[in-house]
Amino acid sequence: MLTKEFTGLISGASGLSKKETEHLLSTMNAIIRENLMTGNTIQLQGIGTLEVKERSERTIVHPRTGERSVVPAKNQVVFKPVAALKDTLKKI
Repeated sequence: MLTKEFTGLISGASGLSKKETEHLLSTMNAIIRENLMTGNTIQLQGIGTLEVKERSERTIVHPRTGERSVVPAKNQVVFKPVAALKDTLKKI
């Protein structure tokens, strides 16, 4: 789903104008980004949790050449859905 479509759905369901909805979503995105950058966990009720986890350094092997290289450690955003959402998705 594109952002325009998502904005239209929220606008229609909430009664807000599309401009107000766009402002709301951009503000929400900025707040989520800021909190993830500081290491906070974001819990979205009924959906799941967003958090930053450190992925450790690891060695990979190129499948064609067999060449080994090291991928450095990095932070990555991880999403964990709530159990109810997981169960619903299993039925699809």
